[in-house]
Amino acid sequence: MARLVFVTIPTGKREAVLDVLDEEGIDYTLADETSGREYTCAVHFPLPTSAVEPVLDSLRETGLNEDAITVTVETESVASRDYDQLEERFTEDSESPEQIAREELQSAAKDLVPASIPIYAGMTIVSAIIATAGLLLDSAAVVVGSMVIAPLIGPAMAASVGTVFRDRDLFRDGVKLQIIGATLTIASAALFAILVRTGNLVPPGLDILSISQIRERFRPDVLSLVVALGSGAAGVISLASGLSSALVGVMIAVALVPPAATVGIAIAWGNTALAVGSGVLLLVNVLSINLAALLVLWYMGYRPEKWFYVEQTRKTFIKRVGILLISILVLSAFLGTVTFSSYQTATVEQSIRDDVQQILDEPAYSEFALLEIQFEYSDNLLAQSPSRVTILIGAPRGEAPPELGDQINTRIDRIAGRNVAVQVRYLIIQEPS
Repeated sequence: MARLVFVTIPTGKREAVLDVLDEEGIDYTLADETSGREYTCAVHFPLPTSAVEPVLDSLRETGLNEDAITVTVETESVASRDYDQLEERFTEDSESPEQIAREELQSAAKDLVPASIPIYAGMTIVSAIIATAGLLLDSAAVVVGSMVIAPLIGPAMAASVGTVFRDRDLFRDGVKLQIIGATLTIASAALFAILVRTGNLVPPGLDILSISQIRERFRPDVLSLVVALGSGAAGVISLASGLSSALVGVMIAVALVPPAATVGIAIAWGNTALAVGSGVLLLVNVLSINLAALLVLWYMGYRPEKWFYVEQTRKTFIKRVGILLISILVLSAFLGTVTFSSYQTATVEQSIRDDVQQILDEPAYSEFALLEIQFEYSDNLLAQSPSRVTILIGAPRGEAPPELGDQINTRIDRIAGRNVAVQVRYLIIQEPS
């Protein structure tokens, strides 16, 4: 994708600016300035996206300061032999990646920040309500649909862009809108869930942890961190490359809206463990998205325009990255504990399956077959060991040996390390005649 650049040339800078354009082999159109302001002329020229920042830097070195008007617009195509050579040269230059100029990036980030707080709040509330309905319905399609209208990518990107360009207003807007968005999502989800529960729109006594869409956010693990980091990195890359951020915005919303809506549902049902688990997930995701965006922007070489701001910005960058990183590491201790607990749970479940199967493989029980094992757990946030195990065994016609159930019960208690409620059910299997 090409860019068309428009630059006004101040008095006394005309020859220096044109020399730079000639040295770079750039086709340009020159127009005399007749507005009576301190400009002698205006120049228009097409550039590949990766060439915009290097060329503008060269023009700034001639003394083209911030008083000059510089406009960069996206254009679909350019027909020019010199342009084709220029595009080939900058494409081969590994130091000129396909990314937009700093002014264009800053402008794109500002465009993503909602200009109207009421509209931003309204879209956030609608998204939260739809997400809450989708979670209670256990419908992944509805939950994903709520992401499409969630206006959350702008604030997340604005805070990071504001940091690397030392734009305090943009940074403050990004942080403020992220806090407003998360608060509104939780509050509106809680109110909607309370209405649903008190209005008997869900079965009385519904166990919300039995809903898979909710339970998967009850005990988040370390992989949740990967999703958030990837979302933040993808958001900045799409923004800095001048690509559409719509799909990436959905990915960022996936990391933020469902956990926030789950917190609201937990509040409505009075489930403290669920509120803590999904709340930690939400906080980790917010911090990780901001950290990934900051690191990628800095790695791509974006800095303030004025050189004497670079060192100050570097210190601010290091400070904010340090705060984000320490916060994430502290919260990741929770994620790591949950991940290790999940591993132990899976190990216990597999051991129970193997032991039950081993018992049934004994000659005395050769006619019995293991059909299914179901595990039930308490609402413990960190440690997870089965509180009840239900075993379905295929059996021949006749009375099942009582010692089989006792043997299975003893084995399961030993594996779990405590007394577990075990229920053995038999299903009569008809032998083919």
